[in-house]
Amino acid sequence: MKNLLLGGLAAITFAAALTMESGEANAVVCAAGPYRAGCAGYRGAAVVRRPVAPGRVCRTVWTGGVRRTVCY
Repeated sequence: MKNLLLGGLAAITFAAALTMESGEANAVVCAAGPYRAGCAGYRGAAVVRRPVAPGRVCRTVWTGGVRRTVCY
């Protein structure tokens, strides 16, 4: 009887895990249906941001007794 109850509990837990699976919101899903996939922004269908530009690196060097700031 204990094995039967344990097996039933395992089956119910497995079925619940399958029904509560969430969908992915990647580019393919957004192309298939952006409003259902949750990737609709205030300006359009997909919210895509530009990559952040690398910042400038400045170093202070001494050349011939003169202090210079070099930025790359």
